[in-house]
Amino acid sequence: MEEEKTMTQKDELAWKSALELSYLIRTKKISPVEVVEICLERIDRINPIINAFCTLIPEQARESAKLAESQVMKGISLGPLHGIPIAIKDLTPVKGVRLTMGSKLYAEQVATEDAIVVKRIKQAGGIIVGMTNTPEFGFKGTTDNLLFGATRNPWKLDRISGGSSGGSSAAVAAGLVPFAEGSDGGGSIRIPAAICGVYGYKATYGRIPYETVGPFYSQAPFIHFGPIARTVSDAALLYSVMDGSAEDEPFTFPIKENIFETLETGIQNLKVAYCPDLGFFEIDPEVRKACDNATGIFKELGCIVEEVNPRFENPKKNIEEAWATLWYGMVATSHGSLSQDKLELLDPKVQEFIKLGKELKATEYIQANKAREEAWSKLQNIFKEYDIIICPTTAVPAFSLDTWGPTEINGKPINPFHGWFLTYPINLTGHPAASIPCGFSGEGLPIGLQIIGRRLEDETVFRASRAFERLSPWSEMRPQFQS
Repeated sequence: MEEEKTMTQKDELAWKSALELSYLIRTKKISPVEVVEICLERIDRINPIINAFCTLIPEQARESAKLAESQVMKGISLGPLHGIPIAIKDLTPVKGVRLTMGSKLYAEQVATEDAIVVKRIKQAGGIIVGMTNTPEFGFKGTTDNLLFGATRNPWKLDRISGGSSGGSSAAVAAGLVPFAEGSDGGGSIRIPAAICGVYGYKATYGRIPYETVGPFYSQAPFIHFGPIARTVSDAALLYSVMDGSAEDEPFTFPIKENIFETLETGIQNLKVAYCPDLGFFEIDPEVRKACDNATGIFKELGCIVEEVNPRFENPKKNIEEAWATLWYGMVATSHGSLSQDKLELLDPKVQEFIKLGKELKATEYIQANKAREEAWSKLQNIFKEYDIIICPTTAVPAFSLDTWGPTEINGKPINPFHGWFLTYPINLTGHPAASIPCGFSGEGLPIGLQIIGRRLEDETVFRASRAFERLSPWSEMRPQFQS
């Protein structure tokens, strides 16, 4: 009986927020060694069920925890993440750790240096416990690959975890770590956050350095690093560590934000534009209902909420095809020169994307980039009158693991690659955007609401998210790992 109680106590600590753990560590009520050991024990129990982590580094984590504990005892000044476990997506280099990018082609690759955000996490005292699963090169909105298999949704094990940061989101949702790093080129933080019922944040493009750490990234002027967490405050904490300019990154901004200054100040009189389908997506009725209900919460918070249509011109060509063209071109540029025997190691869909990208004309690629201006212009027109835009994050809740996307919604055909998530238009424009849980489907699957802000007004998105969270605290709800 005593052993069962001890396990319960450990699980309760595993579910604590990063800020709560930070307080306990700083007041010496718990040591970083204990926190990391509890985290690793829980990963050993739960990860075989959901497959969130693909690489674990327990010995390095334990050594880091011992050092963190000695620093606490010596009274040394502590970083904001001191002693707190964190997961890193298997697309982001961590020096000395395997970096497969979900590909058989790189199954034995080891990173030779840290990405800038990883350096910042380490400098802030965060303890990396492992790398999380991702689809090959992060190319789709579901997380499975030929090397490690699929990451399962903690809320329903036969459903997707979303992607491409599905491993990170599942790890956070399952209480394996309080927060995790992700990256987002078309929704890869926000999609799995919505699908797994956690909070995910994509900053204004340039807020967080996304240096050219490898050939895949150098062609992607719309990919972001960002935090995934169970609470808005934890996401803000991790964002505050990631945020800031870098000498070697030409797109970053020199001014760093203090998100916590305004996080709790409320959103009275904020003007909210509700775009229930962004003007061109089919939306599942349960998702629509949950997002409709979310507008009531914003009204209760003192906001002015009005339904708005962005009125994108020819969205199929100017939004859908433009983003897909840029994505295909990026994949082809990164991997199109591989020999045939190496190409055959890749996911068949990745091979197809490479082929499509190699067939693109320069004029098509330039036209796709030009379409970003039209998307930007339409959103800017809304932001002249409204402070934030809200819409569903995904058009459907989590679907079966055996598909990479639905082929129809409401009886109407959609593209299974990108027809079910409302996130990629915001990568084209670079605006800040979050996904926040706003309800559950009839099957008990999480539904996410996307909150989009003006360029450089990241604090408004965080402030709106925190206000919404206070009236609908989802972080206390826990998945049961049921089939």
